Amino acid sequence: MTQWIRMARVTVQNYYQYRLVDKPGWTIGWTWANAEVIWSMYGAFATQQGNCSNHMFQVPHSCKKDPVILDLTPEAAPENRTEGCCQSGLLSAWSVVPSKSFSSFEIQVGGLGKMTTVHPPVNLTLLGPGPGYTCGPVSDAEPTVSSDIGGKRKVQVFRTWKSTCTYSAFLANKSPVCCASLSSFYNPTVTSCPMCSCGCSEAKQNTSSCISPGNAHPNSRDDTDVLQCTDHNCPVRVHWHVKNNYADHWRVKLTVSNYNYKRNYSNWNILVQHPGFNQSSKAFSFNSTMLPTVGFEDEVALFWGYDSYNNELLQANHDQLGSVTTEILLEKDADSFTLSNGWAFPRKIYFNGENCQMPLPDTFPMLPNHDVGLHPPPLGFLLLLTLLSLKQLLD
Repeated sequence: MTQWIRMARVTVQNYYQYRLVDKPGWTIGWTWANAEVIWSMYGAFATQQGNCSNHMFQVPHSCKKDPVILDLTPEAAPENRTEGCCQSGLLSAWSVVPSKSFSSFEIQVGGLGKMTTVHPPVNLTLLGPGPGYTCGPVSDAEPTVSSDIGGKRKVQVFRTWKSTCTYSAFLANKSPVCCASLSSFYNPTVTSCPMCSCGCSEAKQNTSSCISPGNAHPNSRDDTDVLQCTDHNCPVRVHWHVKNNYADHWRVKLTVSNYNYKRNYSNWNILVQHPGFNQSSKAFSFNSTMLPTVGFEDEVALFWGYDSYNNELLQANHDQLGSVTTEILLEKDADSFTLSNGWAFPRKIYFNGENCQMPLPDTFPMLPNHDVGLHPPPLGFLLLLTLLSLKQLLD
């Protein structure tokens, strides 16, 4: 019986605007419809070879009915690579670095039977890196067309299939990873992250998952996260400080802190929902862009670091937290801007696509009973001071 072999290219494209696939990267799985095997792979690998006893002279890369696939690392040998591969399974958010939001690999598939009866795989799964993604059925799509001979020739593939995977925080069923704290120039009170935002630590400090500030570094070599002990117990805290109020603008300082002793966050991003972003704004130390407001009640701004400068949120150490910070200058909307009732604070904050736990509105720093000094002084008041000073000099 003739054994047909076909080369297939698999592409994983992240269309989420602000959700990335972080370490340890994506994992893809599927179930073959018939007796297919993977003879060879480029740009990725199957985690198990399976039972290949039926192939005595040439052993396939994987004979598993339900192979599990991982991306290769950037250090992969040239002969094992293919275009778009080898990022350790990391995918950037679409709005941050589109060129790094996809990953591709090639597989040589055998055991296809007759060429006219090729069926798509079923039961596609995606871990990115943990649970939460649900993939739809693999269905036919318009055959992919690529360019050849310097773009002068168009080549169409035999078949193209696609599946769409969507993320659900409910299905992920994991503890929050981020919380928000708030402060302002007009009130000395700092609103901390809510107590136990990301779970409650054990009553005794310096456990295997929590170390008090200033104590020894964690020395375990496994992948278990070790955090600095806090009331919120979150790996990441985002702090929003209302810093200045000018005649036509207002200024905010945004700081992201890493309480994890064992993990850096590469290519992080912060999404902030606030009605103040309906006016022009400028971030001084972060990249930024406005996103469509689909699914949000107010304007949303996305922030991320500059390459080779602050796109790596470093882990905490013995002396200090890892942190990145920027100031943001926002233009005022005369019809909506106010410092009253907590308006100047975000409605929602997301870190790497995960919802940060916000303090309750009744705990926000509030205006004092009198608001002297909160508004830019009027010109008449300045002239009065000047006249008084002159009169004092004349006297």
